Amino acid sequence: MLPRSLAAVLWSIAFTLVPLAAHAAYPDRPIRLILPTAAGTSSDTLVRTLADALGREMGVAIVVENRPGASNVIGTMEIVKAAPDGYTLGYGNIVSLSINRSLLASVPYDVERDLTLISNCWRVSNVLVVNNDVPVKSVRELVDYAKKHPDKLAMASGGNGTTGHLSGELFKAMTGISMLHVPYRGGSQAVTDVMGGQAQVMFDNISLLAPYAKAGRVRALAVTGARRSAVFPDLPTVAEAGIAGYETVSWGGIVAPAGLPKAIVDKINADLRKALANPALRERFKTLDTEPDGGTPQEFVELVRRETPKWAEVVKRSGAKVD
Repeated sequence: MLPRSLAAVLWSIAFTLVPLAAHAAYPDRPIRLILPTAAGTSSDTLVRTLADALGREMGVAIVVENRPGASNVIGTMEIVKAAPDGYTLGYGNIVSLSINRSLLASVPYDVERDLTLISNCWRVSNVLVVNNDVPVKSVRELVDYAKKHPDKLAMASGGNGTTGHLSGELFKAMTGISMLHVPYRGGSQAVTDVMGGQAQVMFDNISLLAPYAKAGRVRALAVTGARRSAVFPDLPTVAEAGIAGYETVSWGGIVAPAGLPKAIVDKINADLRKALANPALRERFKTLDTEPDGGTPQEFVELVRRETPKWAEVVKRSGAKVD
């Protein structure tokens, strides 16, 4: 029979090893990844591409579940309410983490209190497109046409509070033109109506609109970032086209419920960095004009803190409202 003191030491060691073994085993089953946007959106394409690469790094399937609605709030609340065990992750972007705070009258979650930010994963510009029947071929011609026909143009977006919506609202504010904002439940529905002529103008991620523009189904006029796009090297930026100071860029990354253990956060972050460094993924992102990121959790927190007041000013300046 062991002396009491030795038995106590052995029990202590045993209990210490249990959580280490549990952490070492993570993940040992499929992971849910909640996407608060609709299927067929640019976010959907990017998240599914990343989930496939991340799943290979982690050795388990990552199952993407779309939970769109209410300016990303529905899906984000599902992430917030999930168990912080690493088996429910989510997508957090410029809308859910920064824009909603100033656009919505109330937001039922606090980003830093209710979520664990793991890593921002990419940045992507928007592109301005018009229906082919709109008789304009440049930003300046669009502005002139809109001023001459103030009730003619409807501006479609993938939803209230999206960067497509706010890119358009900022454009309207900076040019003094009037266009009716028509929000849809996702960018794919919006671009379908732009092609069909039910709406005439649209801003959205290049990754969504590039195939339609290259196929000649809509006409691209300019990109919204600070520099030209590799996908559309001949297109000017909106600023180059004459709207000095104009710039909007979208971003997004992986989040989880608050209280996720640091060991799991570090594991996911390390595997995300490996996935984002994968040459095949980077080549796929290049075709979508998307710049991979892959920073630390703290860098993601700092990005959100920088971007929130910036977009609050855009909302204020543009007078954007939830329609």
